Parts: sequence; C-alpha cells; structure tokens
Amino acid sequence: MIVRVLLIGAGGISEHHAKALQNIDQVELAGFIDLDQIKANEAISHYGGKLYKNIDEAIQDRVEVAHILTPPDSHAKIAIECLEKGLHVLVEKPLGISIEECEAIDNAAKVAGKLATVNHSLLYDPEILKAIELVKNGAVGDVISVDIIRSSVYPSYPGGQLPPHYREPGYPFRDIGVHALYLIQQFLGPINSVEGKYRSLGGDHMLAYDEWRAVVDCEKGMGQMHLSWNINPLQNMMLIQGTKGVLRVDSFHMFTSLRRVTPAPKAIERVINTIRDSSRPLYDTPKNVVAFIMKKRKPYQGLHNLVGAFYESIRSGSSLPVSIQEAKTVVHWTESLARQADKDYKSWNELNPVAKKDAILVTGGNGGVGSAVVASLLNSGKQVRILCRRPPKTININSNLEYIVGDLGSPDVVFEAVKDTSAVVHVGATMSGDWDAFLGGTIEGTKNILTAMQQHCIKKLVYISSMSVVDWAGSDQAAVIDENISLEPRSDERGSYTKSKLEAEKLVVEASKAGLVSSVILRPGQIFGGKLPLMTGAVRRKAGRVSIVLGDGKLTLPMIYIDDVVHAINLSLEKDVESGTVIQLIDPSLWTQRDVIKASGEKGKVIYLPRKFVFAIGGLSEKVLGLVGRQSPFARYRLYSALARLKFESDRAEKLLGWKPIVGVEKAISERLASDLN
Repeated sequence: MIVRVLLIGAGGISEHHAKALQNIDQVELAGFIDLDQIKANEAISHYGGKLYKNIDEAIQDRVEVAHILTPPDSHAKIAIECLEKGLHVLVEKPLGISIEECEAIDNAAKVAGKLATVNHSLLYDPEILKAIELVKNGAVGDVISVDIIRSSVYPSYPGGQLPPHYREPGYPFRDIGVHALYLIQQFLGPINSVEGKYRSLGGDHMLAYDEWRAVVDCEKGMGQMHLSWNINPLQNMMLIQGTKGVLRVDSFHMFTSLRRVTPAPKAIERVINTIRDSSRPLYDTPKNVVAFIMKKRKPYQGLHNLVGAFYESIRSGSSLPVSIQEAKTVVHWTESLARQADKDYKSWNELNPVAKKDAILVTGGNGGVGSAVVASLLNSGKQVRILCRRPPKTININSNLEYIVGDLGSPDVVFEAVKDTSAVVHVGATMSGDWDAFLGGTIEGTKNILTAMQQHCIKKLVYISSMSVVDWAGSDQAAVIDENISLEPRSDERGSYTKSKLEAEKLVVEASKAGLVSSVILRPGQIFGGKLPLMTGAVRRKAGRVSIVLGDGKLTLPMIYIDDVVHAINLSLEKDVESGTVIQLIDPSLWTQRDVIKASGEKGKVIYLPRKFVFAIGGLSEKVLGLVGRQSPFARYRLYSALARLKFESDRAEKLLGWKPIVGVEKAISERLASDLN
C-alpha cells in the first residue's frame, strides 16, 4: 500500500525531503502546505503533489504522514495537531524549543498510537555511520573526547522581512549547534552541561554572533565545538579521540581516517599512521566525488538515509531513527545557550541611538565613495548620519557624525535611518555575491530608501548610479556617449551589478516623475582615488609580475577622480535641478589603457591580447560553463561591452551644476605617483 506524505513548509529544506521521498518504494508526495502559496506552488512545480489549505484537507486526500518543515517555534504545535489527527510525523530539527514541547509531542504520539521522530540527519551521514561502526567495533578504544569544527554561510539576504537567523541572536546555535550536540551525545553519552561563548568578527555582518564555542560535559567524556561564519574554505570536521586511536571525520570532503595504537616502535607507528591518515582522503574523496557526479550519492545524503529509516519504522515497527528522549536532551542544552545569547545581545543601534535633526544621510558611508562624501560634508560643518552594514571600528569623536548599522534591504533599518534627516545621498549598493545579494542590497535597498523618504516627507535625494547601466555594446564606435544614450537592453547578460543598478535607477526616475522625491541622478565613470584603486581590471589584469591588457590598450576609459565625484555630489545637494535629471560624470580629458599604465609608473612586462582572441576565449568559456548550467563571467556579450570603443562627452554637469573637475585625472595620478615615491 502506498503511503501518502504531506510536507508542511515549502522552504529550502523541503527540496531535500521531497527528493528523499522520491527514492522510497511505496511512498509518494501528496502535496504541500505553506503560508506562502507562491513558494508552495513553486515547490509543487518541481516535485509534484497539490496545494492543501489545511491538514484536514490533506487527511481527506488519504495523507498518512506529515513532515514538519516550518520555523522551530511552530514545530510542536503543528506536530501535535498532526498526531492528534492520526498522522505519523517527522519533524525538522530541532524537535521543539523546550523540554515541555518535546514531552507534549511524545505524549501526543503515545495517545494517538503514531510515530514521531526528528531529523538529526548527520547521524545518518555516510561518514558518520562509518565512524559509529568503527567506534562500536573498538577501533579507538574508549572514547574520551569529541571535537567538532563547523563553518557555515547563510543564503544572501534578498531584502524584506529578516529571516530568523538574522532576527534571533541565538539562532545560529539553534541551527548548527544542535547538530554538534547530538553528535557529541552519540559518542559520549548523555549531556550533563554545556558552557559556551559567542562573539562577532564580522564574517556575516547581519548575524549578532558569528563565532561560537562550547564545551560539552557528557557522561563518558568531554566534547567541544567551534561554529564559525568566518572560516573559509568551509569546514565540517569531527575528531573522535579514544584510548586506542583517533578518528578524523570530514563530512564536506567525504572521508574518514583512523590513527591507531600499534605494537610497532613509536617511530614506525608514526609512519604507519601518517600513511593511513593521508591515504584515506586520497582514495575516499575522489571516489565519493565520482559517486556524487553519478548521482549515487546525493546532497544531504544523511537526510535521505534518515527519511528512509523512518519509513522503514512505519512499515516494520523497527526502532525510530531518533527517539524523543534523545531529541529532548539536545533541545534542552541547545536552548540553554541560545537563549542566553538572545538575552545578552544589544545591537549597536540600541546602544548608540541617533539623535541629530536635519542630518544628511549617506548610505554606504564606509565604502570608497561614501567615506569620501562623509569626510567632505563633515569638513564643511554639516551634520552627517551614516547607514552602514558594520559598526565603526573606532569610537566616533566627531560630534557631527552618527551611525545607524544595518542592511539596506531591511525596511525597518532604513525607516530609522531616514527619520529626521534633511537629505539623502544614496551611495550604498551590493558589489559582489549572488543575485539575492544584489536584489536585497541594491534594488530593495533603493525601494526602501524611496519609501522611507516618502514616509518621513524627505525630498532631496542624490542617487549615485553607474555608467554600466547604458548600452555599451550597442554603442560601439558611436559618435558620443552622453545622458541621452540608450539604457542597457541585455542587463541579464551584463551581470548582477549592471542589472541591479539599472533597476534601481529606474526606481528613482519613476519616484521623481511621481513627485515623491526631488532627485539628481549621477552616473560617474571609473572612479579612483582614496579607497578606490587606479589599476583595475578595466585597465589591466595582473598575472604575477605580468600585466595583461584586453585589446590593444587604446580603449578610451571613462576616468574620474574621487574628489571630483564628491564635488559633484555636494553641488547636487545645493543646486535646484529638475527632479530625475541624469548627469554623467567623466573627466573631459581622454585616457586610454596605455595612458593610465604609463602615467601610473607601473613596471613590468605588459601583454596585449588581441580583441578577436579575447572574444574567442569568451565564447569557449560560455560553452564549457554552459555544460554545467553556469553563466560565464567572461561571456562574449560582457566582453563586447567591456571592450566597446566609445567616446564620452557631456556638458550637462557644467551647465546644471556649475561642475568642473577640481583636481582632474592627470593631476591626481601624478600626485599619487609622487606620494608613492616619497
């Protein structure tokens, strides 16, 4: 008889539960329940099933099992409802957020005569299973200690409501620490106590704490864990140390190695163990990578194995993968440390409330352009508020400067940042990462700025756009590039930066036309000076001591010095210009790649790659990366745009703002060179 299954929650982990069900005989996915119907329908389009309004509707459709894949604070309530209505349940970790919740789930299961377990998936990871078997067979003797190192990274924040790992200071420990605790418990027995410390080093600027360490006292020995959102490359290692041997388990690199006590002399034993310890990764990792490519080994293999074991329990009455008692202990100690972190945390904004009236808000105020704008405004006696992602490293001694720390993608943070300001200089934007990072930091960030300005009745906006938003490839060898040139028609192919900056500029133009803001849109060219380097990839790329230039080096670059950009921003704040006006900022002098290299005084060999060769390499990279479904960073259209032969001219900045370079490219480079020589 086929067992029909309901997935409650269509978030990221639901993908792996759905795929696990596909590999179990006589089990089928009936459908999903999720408050976000768009997300649920997207999951259904990938994995089948139907959308249910509630649990009762699913039961009427012959559902017998539910997987609870919702946020942890809802696990117990939903699990108990499912059990009381006659469904077996598999709950994503953690089982609940208190011992009382775990016991309530256990009682509901017993009363209903149904099964309930929790997804402690790493217990069923192939490498962990191997380690459990080796320990069981006495490979390390009596286990004395277990040490776990785990680094992680959260998905990019696309803006909007903060996800739980950014809302709750203790969430990272609830999310990752729970895995370490049940693994330590597996090898060292029941946990007696957990003592931990936590802090932030800035690896993930939105986490309250991105470094965690804990010492775990157990019945049979001591364990410890280190959880980090700073360490790269990512680590997932466990060291199991015993009286007769040491096991090294690396779940990311998919190998398990063993050092053992031998009857050989110690010098020989060291050689034996070195060979044994190094040979396993050389053999296991390639073997498992091949298995992964051949789809014989899957992402989240431990989850697949545990789900399979759960359905075997339903069919045959065998022991559950994880008992409620085991899960209850882990929940208790997870929450003891996570709740302490929740209690201890005070944000920068709570400890340093803003108080100034009529300050000028500068978003991205710690960046290359933003910091130069802030310095100029402070020098002129203006009051300035910075919105930045990370707290300042030094105590602010300027009475005219204050900070709000947070992400542009957060509506609440931006609302507070804009409050009581007189104008906004919107410089902040995402510079790297995946599309969600650009969506949150640039597009949603700009939406949030415009919304907050409207809410607080702030009109003056200076928006820093980019020359990347115009049609470079389509304008190759055009007569002139100015503010009337067409916008980029193929922004998807230019990359996330261009695409997001183009969308953000359009948002500002629309808000300006609607009379919501009074804006000046500045499109600076290639900015250098201050924190921003002169020698970028647009000029040349370095390969050791050799400089590689794409093309013949005669490409005209839209150069502009940082002080001249800041000068234009200050004028834009002062001048009365028609709202939504776009102004191009490029030094009137013409500079080619060869000119910049020569003027910079940079030494070493320079290789010029012919344009046809560069485009051919780009085409080849598209084909190779296309085989694995990846977009090439050197796709031909990007190269056509980067190497477009353009002429830049505009007098709009001078006519409307009275702007002329106050330093200029030539003087800036020569002064920079003289400074370096001194």
